[in-house]
Amino acid sequence: MPPTEPKLSAPAGFARLVEIMARLRAPDGCPWDREQTFQTIKPYLLEETYEVMDAIDAGDWDGLADELGDLLLQVVFFSQMAKEAGHFDVADALEAINSKLVRRHPHVFGEGDAKTAADVVRKWDEIKATEKPRPKGLLAGVPRTLPALMEARQIAGRAAGAGFDWSNVDQVLEKLSEELAELDAARQTGSQEALQDEIGDLLFVIVNIARFLKVDPEQALRGTNAKFRRRFEHVEKGLEAQGKIPGQATIEEMEALWQDAKRNGV
Repeated sequence: MPPTEPKLSAPAGFARLVEIMARLRAPDGCPWDREQTFQTIKPYLLEETYEVMDAIDAGDWDGLADELGDLLLQVVFFSQMAKEAGHFDVADALEAINSKLVRRHPHVFGEGDAKTAADVVRKWDEIKATEKPRPKGLLAGVPRTLPALMEARQIAGRAAGAGFDWSNVDQVLEKLSEELAELDAARQTGSQEALQDEIGDLLFVIVNIARFLKVDPEQALRGTNAKFRRRFEHVEKGLEAQGKIPGQATIEEMEALWQDAKRNGV
């Protein structure tokens, strides 16, 4: 068995990754890596981000180290393409984030004062507002490419910061009842467009309920998705023990196994 190479320090390891990426993109490098563009690599950035989140949710620390490496690769990949195009290189990206972190934490690196996490967030936003002009419109700075739940949370939060908000969560719950009634009315019309519009309104209100209760709706739904997966796997295993698959079982049989999963904390 060949000897394993000693683990590099973080600076040396990062430099090695930058070198490898440059080699892959070189004229005699990898054909696949060489033909990639900012647009073709974008989906991988999102995919790797979600894989990092999956590893965190699973408490898979070895997997998380691996997934963070994959995510770091995306940063280096984008930076290498930017360097080739004459825009910037990875050192510029590092300088930007290092300077930003020092600049926006005056309570740590300067003479600022922040007693609570809320103080830190407020000061961060104040400093950010002085660094670059805000885009036209309060919501213009929220990326339209965010997952819909995250976009909804951000635009609702910005509107709330400007005073356009409910007074309390009870009012939002009343709005939820109103939207459910409107959804029922849309069902009577048979219009798919109306149904889509009302479902969107309903989801937006639920995001705002989560905001008032300080729950991340994206993470809440991801947790429910994971729970559903676990319980449905329990149903499938229970049916398999009976020599069946879901398509051959009655809804009552599957519901009994589902309730069994709930009782056993699956």
